[in-house]
Amino acid sequence: MKKMTAMMLGLLILASSAFTEDKEPVKVILSTTTSTYETGLLDYMLAPFEKENNCKVHSLSLGTGKAIQVAKDGNADLILVHARAAEDQFVAEGWGVNRQDVMYNDFLFMGPKEDPAGIKNAKSATEVCKKIAEAEQPFISRGDDSGTHKREMSFWKKLKTKPESGKDSWYMEAGQGMAATLKIADEKNGYVMLDRATYNFQKENTRLVLLYEGDDELLNPYGMIAVNPEKYPSVKYDLAMKMIEYFTSERGQKMIADYKIKGEQLYFPNFKNPRAAK
Repeated sequence: MKKMTAMMLGLLILASSAFTEDKEPVKVILSTTTSTYETGLLDYMLAPFEKENNCKVHSLSLGTGKAIQVAKDGNADLILVHARAAEDQFVAEGWGVNRQDVMYNDFLFMGPKEDPAGIKNAKSATEVCKKIAEAEQPFISRGDDSGTHKREMSFWKKLKTKPESGKDSWYMEAGQGMAATLKIADEKNGYVMLDRATYNFQKENTRLVLLYEGDDELLNPYGMIAVNPEKYPSVKYDLAMKMIEYFTSERGQKMIADYKIKGEQLYFPNFKNPRAAK
């Protein structure tokens, strides 16, 4: 009898532990830009989402072009990027579904305090690039097919020119993330185009100063897209959709607005904001 009681007690303990044992968190892969990662936004946004959905989000910090390609290769569950034309193509080709505007900030130009190219008086972002080229002042480009690089390239296209690293002595492609590119520009005492989040996060770590901002050409919207499960059935589509809903919800949009570094807002909620969604 005692032996039977002990066995029953053991079974009850095992059954109880089976119900109380936490399930292993599900791994979700978010392919995204260097700026969202480097500025700490993702750690801030994802911590409560992971806890509430018993998952662990692995953020791949890449330029937008590479972030999209990773998703095309089936190695991500969703993307958070900032290059609208490339995003629309990603969806049109069937790689992604349910693109949503999430947030925006803007690009700006930093350079030497003396401003030898005189960009401070430019009337547009395109004219900023023209002035730097004409003055042949050092300009450090991301050069990595990121959203920032794509936007910069659009300005050169309008000018019907394309500077080349190695050929044009004043132009250099870093091939690195935004913070690293800013550091190189600082070392070269040159000009650089960067997103406002990185600027607010790094401005005390550089001798370069803000010289040009505010042009509509510099608006920088971010979109979130789930990878199409019809292309890759193994993707965590349900969790990807939940994450998109979380970022675009009233709660998520408020969290984005509330995220600040030393009192400076880095991103602005953009769900259903037509002006910044261009």
